[in-house]
Amino acid sequence: MENRHINNAPHEDVAKGLNSPEIRSNKNIPYVDEFVELEHVKANEPMRPKRLRDVEKNDVEAFDVKEDRKIHASDLGAVHSPNSDTIVVDTPEGTLYITLDPESSKSSKPTSPSTQSTDISETTPTTPKAFGTRESDDLITVEREVEQRRTSLRRNSISMPTLPNMELLKQEYMRNTQDQIPEHHQSSASVFSDGDTPADESNVLSDEERTKVPLRSPRRKSTAPRRFRSEFSMDDDEYSPSNSVTSVNSLASLLKEKLQSIPQKIRKKPTDYKLRAFVGLMFLAVVFFVGFAYVLYHQQALTKAYFQNVQFNEPKRLIRVFNKDDVEILKASLAVGIQGKQKAFPCLPEHRRSDGSECLEWLHNLRFYLKCLPHDPGVDNTTCYSVHWKALKPDVTPNDCFDWSDTKVHWFGAGQSINLTWPLNTGTIDYTPFITGDMQKSQWGNVLTRYLINSKGAAIIIDEETPLHISVNKERKEICLKAQFDDFAFANRLTEFPEMKYNICTSRDMKSLHTSIHSHRRAPLWDGLKPADMKTLESLISEPVWQIAPRFRHELQDETISKYTEDVINLGFLKQGHVLINEFWQNEIGDLTVDASRFATLNVTVDKLHRRGFKVAFTIQPFISTESKNFAETVQKRLLVSERNSDRRIPALSRFKTSASAGVLDITNERSVPWILNKLQAVIDEYHIDSFYFDLGTAYDMPHYYRCEKQLINPDHYKTVFTRTFEKTLNIIGVSSAVSLPRPPTFVSLPPFESTWEALRRVIPTMLTYGVNGFPFTMPGAVGGDIYWPGSEQFLPSSKGAVESNSNTTQDNGIALPERELYMRWLQMATFLPVMKFTHLPSKYNDERVLEMAKNLTLLRQKLVTPLLLKYKREALEEGLPLVRPLWLVADGDAPLLVQDEFAIGDEIVVAPVLRQGETTREVYLPAGLWQDGIDGSLRKGNRWMHEYKVPTERVAYFLRKPDDLRFK
Repeated sequence: MENRHINNAPHEDVAKGLNSPEIRSNKNIPYVDEFVELEHVKANEPMRPKRLRDVEKNDVEAFDVKEDRKIHASDLGAVHSPNSDTIVVDTPEGTLYITLDPESSKSSKPTSPSTQSTDISETTPTTPKAFGTRESDDLITVEREVEQRRTSLRRNSISMPTLPNMELLKQEYMRNTQDQIPEHHQSSASVFSDGDTPADESNVLSDEERTKVPLRSPRRKSTAPRRFRSEFSMDDDEYSPSNSVTSVNSLASLLKEKLQSIPQKIRKKPTDYKLRAFVGLMFLAVVFFVGFAYVLYHQQALTKAYFQNVQFNEPKRLIRVFNKDDVEILKASLAVGIQGKQKAFPCLPEHRRSDGSECLEWLHNLRFYLKCLPHDPGVDNTTCYSVHWKALKPDVTPNDCFDWSDTKVHWFGAGQSINLTWPLNTGTIDYTPFITGDMQKSQWGNVLTRYLINSKGAAIIIDEETPLHISVNKERKEICLKAQFDDFAFANRLTEFPEMKYNICTSRDMKSLHTSIHSHRRAPLWDGLKPADMKTLESLISEPVWQIAPRFRHELQDETISKYTEDVINLGFLKQGHVLINEFWQNEIGDLTVDASRFATLNVTVDKLHRRGFKVAFTIQPFISTESKNFAETVQKRLLVSERNSDRRIPALSRFKTSASAGVLDITNERSVPWILNKLQAVIDEYHIDSFYFDLGTAYDMPHYYRCEKQLINPDHYKTVFTRTFEKTLNIIGVSSAVSLPRPPTFVSLPPFESTWEALRRVIPTMLTYGVNGFPFTMPGAVGGDIYWPGSEQFLPSSKGAVESNSNTTQDNGIALPERELYMRWLQMATFLPVMKFTHLPSKYNDERVLEMAKNLTLLRQKLVTPLLLKYKREALEEGLPLVRPLWLVADGDAPLLVQDEFAIGDEIVVAPVLRQGETTREVYLPAGLWQDGIDGSLRKGNRWMHEYKVPTERVAYFLRKPDDLRFK
């Protein structure tokens, strides 16, 4: 039955067997040539001769060369046989057509050794003659030549595993086609002889020997289908013994060679892809490095180094300043007003300076000077550089912006405004003239200094003659300085076109830089002070200031002053101190004489205050009301500031506090100083006044079109001249506004604050800013808030009398008292400030808790706070350090930089008052070291945050520094 099935459709069985899933998935099936060798070599047969692959096998094993991976039958596609003489195999390279011609071995055409094949027959093989050494060598030589010729040809054969179907195919061809092939198609050279065997014996070879004969690969064009070729064609181009398969074993060898050629081509493709990818990556790398080099050239190569630590990129006008450790501490964009990237040129010889300055010029726009200022490295580590811009035409304004967007840096100094607190970079303000004003109107505050310092150890000090406008965080994270003239703040043009001068100073850290800049070692503040001045300074620190400032003029009389001081004495625990009387001691502002209608016995009252231990101070202003009896005299003598671009006999008028119209005394006029001194000396002689307080107003209180006898730099220059004119002839305890440090014992006052919790939170940042600006002696406002504050003019009396006021259940002379909790928290904070100023006495609340707390705080100040303030007073006079200091002057690191609700007295006390309504806990930061809790006396470890720290309403959080070894005792 099996033979009958084979005779009917042998090619279908072959295809079916090759497509069998079991066969394809079995990877243990040996390849056909190995199978034939194992199956057809008997144990009793003589040893076969050595072959080329036996010789190469040892070499391969010696050098551990991996053979090409062979593709298994499972890698092939479908195998089908459309007819009896053709097999079609789908390979990874394409479709392979194989023509079966089993009788081609009988062809009369000669064959080369490369086309010899082995026929597997069912007939009994004859025992081959044993080969000798010579024959083995000859066979090896033949195989070597065949192998060399084979490698030069295209391999089109593939290796197939041995299958039962192969045996069926072999038997079918041997049985049925032996006599059907014409004789001229049979090759007589299908076998070979060793030379000693007769010709008839050489026609038959053993199965083993047949498998050892290599096949030559068919030509490429023979791989095309031949199903339309005549079986008996003798065309050499179309048919030859070399491109036909003569046996089943030849088919297996052909398939094996085809499979062996596929991995080589497959392996080449990934290699090509990897090579292409590598070349592409290398190309991209080259492009990147070229672009990087181009950018580096424009950013670095075009940057010039000046004075070792300054780099300036001329095309971008970008300056970078480094410290001695090569750390960037300041970056600025210069001349931002110039459009585009204009080229800078060296200055002409006539514009250069002989002081070593570098000079550059942007044609017809700006001229730039940069110089390193001389310093003594033995004194400190501070290095300063001078920057000077000169505009070359009127529509150009020098404008430099200091950027901190890509660095973690904080800025301090300058001043305060409604949207600027502590640190400066947390707020925002548009370009505003840098003059004193009302913070509530988005202007700068009452005390300013042209000084900025950042947390990396860089400071900017702007020259006072620069018409300065400052912007903070307007569009970017930067502080911008601009020099620009206008018709008020900088109407007095000192130069033809705007100029901007400033110094950039650097040091190793922020603390040492600040100490170096504000140091007064070369000109200490104590130089020239009289014993009376030192006594006044100490009394202001150790004794309170009692500010008698009713809202209405008629409320201030002899009896008011006498009764107020009696209430102070009745408290029993507060010292007498200074009694400060506001401008209502005059009938009109500018009279400079006591209003006799309200103070008929003022000299008696003052003598009484002196006997009780009080000192009396009057408030004076440089303003002369138009309703004052002195106004006509000052106009006649031309003692007032005149109107610009008009007759000098016409005074320039302004508005100041309760006076709707007032002139300003021209302090630059030599006749004005003796006039006002005579007026004040008369008051001193008659009433024995101890000191004066200068209420100078702000720059915006000056007439808009002011003109003085001598040209002023800006409106703030007036208050500087006024203070310096009288500071050596009058005893001045304080000034309301300043842009330069007054001579001690004069204190600089904080702006007046209303009685609100928000105003309470602004006290500490404002005082810290003034201390950083170089004002060591500052005087805060009254406890609980000031009665008068900017914007409260609507509640003040007019010339016709008082206005109606809302009634309040708790009042002091008709004035509503601050909220009880607000007053208590304000008093707790003021206990640790340089000066304690009162307007409302604690006894006015009729609350035992308030009185008891005030008594305890007074005792705490006398025993602990005052001795420390007097101790650090000496340091302030010598080095210019403030009495009340920010934590970053006490501790290192970034954490103290943002703390705006704590402060330190020297480096020995840290105070953390509660500043929010209804709260009894807060966050507290302690600098490094050992600290003793002021509430419960416990020891606290520093350099950390304490969360949810409990502070009862009657207590204030403060901490005393202790020696580090105290914790072991």
